[in-house]
Amino acid sequence: MSTHHDSCRRSLTLPVLGLGAVIFVISIIGFLGALKSNSILLWIYLVMLCIILVAILVFTVLAFIITNNGSGHSVPGLRYKEYQLQDYSSWFLKQLNNTKNWNRLKSCLVKTDDCNNLPRKYKTIKQYKSAKLTAIEAGCCRPPSVCGYPAVNASYYDLSFHPISSNKDCKLYKNSRATKCYNCDSCKAGVAQYMKTEWRVVAIFNVILFVVLSMIYFVGCCARRSAARSHSKA
Repeated sequence: MSTHHDSCRRSLTLPVLGLGAVIFVISIIGFLGALKSNSILLWIYLVMLCIILVAILVFTVLAFIITNNGSGHSVPGLRYKEYQLQDYSSWFLKQLNNTKNWNRLKSCLVKTDDCNNLPRKYKTIKQYKSAKLTAIEAGCCRPPSVCGYPAVNASYYDLSFHPISSNKDCKLYKNSRATKCYNCDSCKAGVAQYMKTEWRVVAIFNVILFVVLSMIYFVGCCARRSAARSHSKA
């Protein structure tokens, strides 16, 4: 996540870094408790670690449930897929259809170079039509294929043609850099697909983290029992 050039997507690293900081502090408490055979510190360590484990488990399960729906639709003649908002979970629909949330996300999209870089990446119309666009590029930088607008280049469509579809996104698309298809449902669907992919990565990371922390929790329990025995002997 931190490899992204825009601050909006880099900000997604903050919760992960926050979780890492909390686990680090808890680990210090557990280390001190084991070093000094202090049962109180070990109890605090185990309780806090248990809360972290439950939170990770709940978040991971919810992440897999939320990201279970939604997939792209193949379009004849194109190497990439197009996405439809109604295919995604109700949670995604609620978040993306919220005006405040979408305005914030849209401002991020306008600032990024996802759409602005297309003419530099694909200098000819042939290269553009054979490109494998990302979900955001396919949904936010161009009108849906059903509109039938002919592409002049990677960032400009001939809008003088009457759209062959009643899809409302056809009328919302503009060639302006600040507008594009950022108000379209297809753009929201592209963002939903991007979020789904990112969340799946985080969920898989959480599964690994849960297993590792569970093993550490077991070691902590053994250390607490050892500390309790040493105190009883004393």
